[in-house]
Amino acid sequence: MKKAMLWVCAAMLMTCGAVSARAADVTGVWTAQMTAPNGDSFQLSFNFKQDGNKLTGTVQGPQGDPVEISDGKIDGNKLSFTVSINGTNISHDGTLNDAGDAIQMTTKSDSGDFPGMSLTLKRAKAGAAPDSTAPQT
Repeated sequence: MKKAMLWVCAAMLMTCGAVSARAADVTGVWTAQMTAPNGDSFQLSFNFKQDGNKLTGTVQGPQGDPVEISDGKIDGNKLSFTVSINGTNISHDGTLNDAGDAIQMTTKSDSGDFPGMSLTLKRAKAGAAPDSTAPQT
């Protein structure tokens, strides 16, 4: 009987540990302010869709049409993906905070024309008014 109870307790601990190790769902819209090398500031909008450890979606900036995310992955509170703009691949690596409302992200490109940078993505509030400076589609 004692062995059976020990096994039940061990199984419960393993189940609870597996549940707490799962990442919060990043599905939704996230925004970040970016400053270009010339000093201009603009908003980026990230529309993420998470399915298990797979991340898909788009990135929207002032350039016009949204850019598709490729190679998107989630591992615990870490996420990564790549976007390709005019033949330049830009890799993104981020960490979701404990509250699940911000992502600290770094970018790096395969071209010297696009410097790496750090961004803080904030989860957009449901029903928030869209940015009036963003292009309307």
